[in-house]
Amino acid sequence: MDTLTHALSGALLARAMTPRVLRPGSVTGERRVAAGFLAAAFPDADAVLGFASPTAFLLYHRGVTHSFVLLPLWAAALAWIFARLDPRRAGWRTYFGVAAASIAIHILGDLITSYGTMMFAPLSDRRFALDTTFIIDPWFSGIIVVGLVASFVWRRSRLPALAGLAALVGYVALQAVAQGRAVDFGREYARAEGLGPVRVSAMARPVSPFNWMVVVEDGDEYRYSFVNVVRQDAPPPLAPDAGPIARLDAAYLPTGQAVWHRAERYGPAAAHAQVLAAWNAAPLGFFRWFAAYPVLAGIEHAARASCYWFRDLRFLTPGRDGWPFQFGVCRKAADANWTAFELVGNAKRVPVP
Repeated sequence: MDTLTHALSGALLARAMTPRVLRPGSVTGERRVAAGFLAAAFPDADAVLGFASPTAFLLYHRGVTHSFVLLPLWAAALAWIFARLDPRRAGWRTYFGVAAASIAIHILGDLITSYGTMMFAPLSDRRFALDTTFIIDPWFSGIIVVGLVASFVWRRSRLPALAGLAALVGYVALQAVAQGRAVDFGREYARAEGLGPVRVSAMARPVSPFNWMVVVEDGDEYRYSFVNVVRQDAPPPLAPDAGPIARLDAAYLPTGQAVWHRAERYGPAAAHAQVLAAWNAAPLGFFRWFAAYPVLAGIEHAARASCYWFRDLRFLTPGRDGWPFQFGVCRKAADANWTAFELVGNAKRVPVP
């Protein structure tokens, strides 16, 4: 989830936690909301790792700052800062509950996306992802904004904030139901095709809670389709001046008209040996750990070097320019050492430290 939506969700939660009648000396509602806003944004402070290196970002983003194990530590630290900034010099315990709850709602907000969150770091680097919600979801964010606006209009009541949080939970539940329908559709396709044991998953896509990318993983082959699980008719052809929302929505067809695509994890069979050697190269270990649906993006043979590029199907979004997180390895000869690179914009190679 984007950082602003996280921060707003913390503000809404803090408003819902504000008692109707404040005790003398307690934290004011405005300060609670401000503390919730800042605390819910805090976990994304690890995004600065992107300035260090792309590998650091992939390895550690959504790590220790997004951990339930370390949540009490972060909440206590933030509560101490908020208390120091309070002109009444309130004790840190008065802010701890809001800070802890706001960090928790951030972690849960990331859990429902597909990127993966290390909720138990540093004890475990396992990444958890429910895949129910696209990383930028205007409906999800809109519910939060409406809840905050209503809370501002009816300042004396917590009901608007509580209703906003309930609506948010209901929206994610609706997405989970739609995800189940998308997975069932993938399983029916696998049965109709006579495929053996397969893994079927569905990942949320913009701009509708009913838009899904369904992936059927059959060994080293992926079959994937972009569907809208409630749509009866295909979207009209895109006009030359179509806006970004129309472009993002155009690929999702009714399940009865679904088009299936195929991608080989290691590319053509004739190149499997070379691709596997590249994929298992030590400098690419960070991407092997990160990628959920790795697929060969391309092979380059030049006079000076051979390069093998990989990407993750999780980040394939029709209607969006570019493909994030593309990495590969190159070497000058069959017995030479591999060097890792990031592929930016399908053209620029950036060495990976």
